[in-house]
Amino acid sequence: MPDTLKRNAPLVPAESTAGRALVTVIAILTFLAALAAGAAELVAGASSEWRSAISREVTIQVRPTPQRDVEADVARAAEIARADPRVAEVKVYSKAEAERLLEPWLGTGLDLVELPVPRLVVVQLRQGEEPDTAALKRALAEAVPTASLDDHRLWIARLAAMAGTVVVVALVIVGLVLTAAALAIAFATRAAVAGNREILEVLHFVGADDRFIAREFQARFLKLGLRGGAIGGAAALLFIIATGAVSASWRASPGGDQLEALFGAFEIGWRGYAAVVAIAAIVAGVTAAVSRMTVARHLRRLT
Repeated sequence: MPDTLKRNAPLVPAESTAGRALVTVIAILTFLAALAAGAAELVAGASSEWRSAISREVTIQVRPTPQRDVEADVARAAEIARADPRVAEVKVYSKAEAERLLEPWLGTGLDLVELPVPRLVVVQLRQGEEPDTAALKRALAEAVPTASLDDHRLWIARLAAMAGTVVVVALVIVGLVLTAAALAIAFATRAAVAGNREILEVLHFVGADDRFIAREFQARFLKLGLRGGAIGGAAALLFIIATGAVSASWRASPGGDQLEALFGAFEIGWRGYAAVVAIAAIVAGVTAAVSRMTVARHLRRLT
């Protein structure tokens, strides 16, 4: 029997250059998969907050016309909205505030005196209440013909579709990364089997149980998977926490305001952290399962 098989020595060497390289690969793949899962949770959470906030608001637009007093029309539209028992708050935007909303698209310093900028009345609904848009539209049509009502249903549908697409893409990325990890583990297992081929043949010839040999490889690669998954998962968590801290420090800047408007406080919540831990555990499990199947397939060829 070869000298490499010593008493009380593991069948598969505990430390090797190939093992360290595999740990690095597993850590990188786990890091990428965890980031994809965290991004999916971040977008899903932000989308839920957006839809919740938008669904509780309706907007009344009052178009200025030469034949009517726009200030009286705005006041009348706000009065009609306040009369609805479902309404919690009504905010009337002044002409200057309405023009300021156009600055991101038209720029600053423009004279909008000749431009018929619609006046806005934002209606905030009570928690859990559904707007009766049909009745509100009828009341506005009778009292303020130049007013129109927007319940944001189109935007809600678009937000839901966008968030669903991002989540699906992130899940596909996670699946591809796990597939790449399984392939890398399979190649590493075959290399380990080839390196210990003589020992395996001798053990198999003297009657060693295939399950014992497969368990040795499975235990070895499970340790590698756990180590790589822990490193990659910890790196992903640190990256997410650091990114959240950086976004919090930028919150007072205009760019930070835009980021907070898109992604909220840039927190993935307990579900996001649980997803990162679950991915690290899944990678370790995939490592053990793939290595066992690869060794079992090789041992069947020896029979």
